Amino acid sequence: MIRIALTGSIGMGKSTVAAMFERCGVPVFDADAVVRCLQSPGGALVGKIGELFPGCVREGTLDRDCLAQIVLSDRARLSELEALVHPAVREARDEFVAEHQNANALLFEIPLLFETGGETDFDKVVVVSAPAEIQRARVLARHGMTEAKLVSILQRQMPDEEKRKRADFVVDTGTDLSTTETQVREILACLGVA
Repeated sequence: MIRIALTGSIGMGKSTVAAMFERCGVPVFDADAVVRCLQSPGGALVGKIGELFPGCVREGTLDRDCLAQIVLSDRARLSELEALVHPAVREARDEFVAEHQNANALLFEIPLLFETGGETDFDKVVVVSAPAEIQRARVLARHGMTEAKLVSILQRQMPDEEKRKRADFVVDTGTDLSTTETQVREILACLGVA
């Protein structure tokens, strides 16, 4: 089984590319989706986050804006949150691997792969990339996103150029979807799992 990590900065098209891998028959683990589940009402981390960040959980529901205001401006508080979240995501990832142990390949969509030193857990790394102006337009089109939030997020992420250098494969999403999907199929063929 080949374990493939898919990463890239915000707005680069990771989810779109992950869906392409999935359509090609590769099971996909979405770390962000796991985090959303863990932080949703009734999620395993809601109570613990409420203890660590008083006022950010009201009536069992996490106020994501409240939490973001705290952690985006304070690296130490972000580290505290990560110390809760990362082990829970790793546990979910281990369960996913056990569930798909007979697959030829697995894809793990992990936005902060390089930033957390997680690339050593995988056989190959695919970086999703697009020109900066396309990335910016995509991100600023999101509900609730501001220029200041974007800048704050990008400051915590490794520059795209550095991610591209570290990748085994780069998928350019600054083009049409058909061309992007062709790149995904070429990667799978190269890995012998097409």
